[in-house]
Amino acid sequence: KFNIDGDWVFPAQENTLDVINPATEGVAGEISHGSKTDVDRAVAAARRAFDSYSRTTREQRIALLKRIVEIYTRRIDDVAQAISEEMGAPLDTVARPMQAPAGLGHFQVALALLENFQFEKQQGSTLIVREPVGVCGLITPWNWPANQIGCKVAPALAAGCTMVLKPSEIAPFDAHILAEIFDEAGVPKGVFNLVDGDGPTVGAAIASHPDVDMVSFTGSTRAGILVDKAAADTVKKVALELGGKSPNIILEGADLEQAVGHGVMVMMNNTGQSCNAPSRMIVPRIHLPAVEAIAAAVAAQVVTGDPRDAKTTMGPQSSETQWNRVQSLIDKGIGEGARLVAGGPGRPEGLEHGYYTRPTVFSEVSNDMTIARE
Repeated sequence: KFNIDGDWVFPAQENTLDVINPATEGVAGEISHGSKTDVDRAVAAARRAFDSYSRTTREQRIALLKRIVEIYTRRIDDVAQAISEEMGAPLDTVARPMQAPAGLGHFQVALALLENFQFEKQQGSTLIVREPVGVCGLITPWNWPANQIGCKVAPALAAGCTMVLKPSEIAPFDAHILAEIFDEAGVPKGVFNLVDGDGPTVGAAIASHPDVDMVSFTGSTRAGILVDKAAADTVKKVALELGGKSPNIILEGADLEQAVGHGVMVMMNNTGQSCNAPSRMIVPRIHLPAVEAIAAAVAAQVVTGDPRDAKTTMGPQSSETQWNRVQSLIDKGIGEGARLVAGGPGRPEGLEHGYYTRPTVFSEVSNDMTIARE
């Protein structure tokens, strides 16, 4: 079911989608695949709710965020368990200590900011008033699902906006738990609405909807361009956080053991699937042999396996599509002449099922190579 106008409702048309546990390749559960009709219903609810929610006092929204923080804190392990199951983050090393708390952190920060936020400011003879932008369409990815939902939903609630959320269809369960938290916290009807589905259907309907005032999207550059184009006809505010290729620059004089070791582990701990994963390590050439040796040794220490095993430090890729993409990039790295320092194609030894990748490091990579750019 979707969460629309304060109720759990069936979609306009029955159309189920399997959510795959990437560690087992088995079905973890089902969601409904939404349509434009479902988005229309959710946006209409958000538009109705905006009239009253946008007029709530700072104190009312502070009280609401405090209840959300309290209930989220109580249910934080449910969020962690869901994230581990749906996208493969190791439970004890990533999902519990990082993924689930990251989502909670955004509500805590929004609450702290709201308590002293300056909604009105006198500037000379002009009074500047900050007002809620309206109905927000929020489209989030699978790699840090609770974090990316929290960083959009929390400030929207604090500002007095209403919203329609489309979580990733790959990792939707934590969003459903958040909707349950909101129900228990007493978020007014229509303020928060959740519609599951894919980007080309539900995402496009949100981005192009005339009654959505702002759309916030995190994901690939390709999809972000489509969101921007879809939003242009109705002149929405658009916020995009798109793909990147983060450089990790290690300068002369750095402690190589510490800097290289930390850089490799930060890259690996969410299976390379972080917006800020430092995937390009740039080092002084004179230190390249030492850096290669350190990187290879650290990669060898990565324990790849079942996300529910306490010893695991790197879980599977989030989906078969992601696994195939990463395998293709490893093959291209080898084919285009990069030198393999650690890892390589295929699954790690002893893992026959699940979308597991070997911890892989390349050296002598030039900027015209595919793996330096994608």
